[in-house]
This record gives sequence, C-alpha cells and structure tokens, in this order.
Amino acid sequence: MRALALRPPSRRLVYASTSGVYGDCKGALVNESRPPAPRTPRAQRRYDAERLVRHYARSAGVSVSILRVPGIYARDRAQGVRERLQQGTSVLRPEDDVYTNHVHADDLARIVVAALWRGAPQRVYNANDDTQLKIGEYYDLAADLYGLARPRRVARSEAERELSLNSLGFMDESRRMSNVRMKRELRVRLAYPTVAQGLAPPE
Repeated sequence: MRALALRPPSRRLVYASTSGVYGDCKGALVNESRPPAPRTPRAQRRYDAERLVRHYARSAGVSVSILRVPGIYARDRAQGVRERLQQGTSVLRPEDDVYTNHVHADDLARIVVAALWRGAPQRVYNANDDTQLKIGEYYDLAADLYGLARPRRVARSEAERELSLNSLGFMDESRRMSNVRMKRELRVRLAYPTVAQGLAPPE
C-alpha cells in the first residue's frame, strides 16, 4: 500500500486474492456473501491484504475489485500434476476426499480484464470455472487424459503418513465455489468451463 500511495491513484484496481480466505466449508456451495474464515497463514495474509486494499481504495477514491482465485491451471502448467501421477502419489478415498476449485489461466486473464472494465466498486468476485470435482476425481481425469495410471486411493490416516504437509494442506479444506456473480456482473464467458476441456490435448 505504501508503494501505491507514492504515485497518483489509478481510477480502477483489481486485486487477486485466494479462495483460501473462505477456509474449510465442509463441501458447501460458497458465494461471496460467506464470511471469510482463513485457516492457514497464507490465506490470512491474503485476507489482510484484501482489507488493506479496500481501505486504500476508499481513502484514495479508487474503484477496487477483489478476485478470489482458486487453483490456476493450463495445459502448459500441468507438469506438476503429471509428475505426481508418474510418481504414484496417493489421493484420498471418496469418503474422505474434499472438493477443489479451478480456473484456466486464459480465463483468469479474461476475468481480470472484465473486472477492470465492469467490476463494481469494493466488490468481491469468485474467479472460478464451473467444475465441481473432488481432488481424487481431478487426478483421475488428468490420468485418463494423459494416458497414465489413476492414483491409488487411501484413507486420510494413511495419507497423513505418506504425503507431505504441503499436499495434506490442500486436503484439509473443502468447498464448491459459485461463480454466478462473476458471470452476471462481469459478463464473463468462460473459454474453458471445465477442467476436462482445459486439460484436453489439442486436436
């Protein structure tokens, strides 16, 4: 904020936050009216930044839009998924699994531009696609598209012994994000509404 204050204020500002500010929603459908409940240090920092950006915008007379962004992916950014599949990294069994959310990198760029032109002042927008998959389903889909073996499913207790703390962190929160406000107010038409379309090899 100090850096922004050193220059003449822009008329509009878009801040890309994280969907992690919602915390664990137990698989519920989440819209922008849900109170934030960040659980991790990273998510807390992002929520603190949201509040700072809003304060700056109000004091400087700037129109700010806040995008809550989930996992960003694209075909040329999928190396990490391939590596985990090739290494045989396990995922949770269905009864223990959690919902995850995604947005294609190209669609996110479109959302940012739309927010600059059409975003309402001090407005929050979920910036995600239409996919509603659990993590294991996402990896099954990627494995099928890449011609690799599907990952082994394990109970949470076994995953806690096998997986890194970073991997487990993504399995501690479950939510399904609504993008209705983004589509209605920003008038965004997703080029890749689902990860199946976004990860599919080019024809």
